Amino acid sequence: MAQRPGFPIKLQTQDKAPSVKASTVKAPGSKPASTNPQGLGLDSSAVRQRMVQKLAAQGLKDPMVLLAMGSVERHRFVESALVNQAYEDTSLPIGLGQTISKPNVVARMIELLREGAEGKLGRVLEIGTGCGYQAAVLSHVATEVYSIERLKGLHEKARANLRHFRLANVHLLFGDGMLGYPKGAPYAAIISAAGGETLPQAWLDQLAVGGRLVAPTVTANGQQALMVVDKTDQGFKQSVLEAVHFVPLKSGIS
Repeated sequence: MAQRPGFPIKLQTQDKAPSVKASTVKAPGSKPASTNPQGLGLDSSAVRQRMVQKLAAQGLKDPMVLLAMGSVERHRFVESALVNQAYEDTSLPIGLGQTISKPNVVARMIELLREGAEGKLGRVLEIGTGCGYQAAVLSHVATEVYSIERLKGLHEKARANLRHFRLANVHLLFGDGMLGYPKGAPYAAIISAAGGETLPQAWLDQLAVGGRLVAPTVTANGQQALMVVDKTDQGFKQSVLEAVHFVPLKSGIS
């Protein structure tokens, strides 16, 4: 498979696209204190490495993805009452009826996104920021990450969670993910954390030739499955993979 295209030129985000508010997670003058729980040994890299070892045992192979999974402190993205489950291979509620995906699912989808790539991906669009965890992982495997969230409460939560990490290459957007973010197009990769009946045309239009899209989609039997779409000069190539369970894809903002 051809290497994913890269787009290293940074976009200027101060000119807002209609109905979308863009903001960059930048470092403040001093490192802020995290509002998430600390201690309990969860800030130890050994805890994260045990999670990575389990992911490798489950079949995950991409060294860059495994390194990224071992670098991001997942316990900073979950609620205080659930912090002891942060490194278990399970999804957890993050409020507003949404969840943080299982580590295995996050790693699997990003590994699919990177398949055939040499080095980092170029510009990536994430649909559904949620609590910001996947955006943080993506920041280690892509030159730029544009992540859009339709729920204002989660958009603000992600901003608070990601502030600690000081990720200058992550840009958070508040808007309708079904519309994508045309100002940043074309994207080397698009990844979605919500599944609908069909893939929005806007995503396909904003994907670069040579780029790849990974998203859950409802299949003919009514169940969700991961779909991989490669955009070529000749059109689109689609592959339906394993069954998954994500929140439904919705339009509009709230």
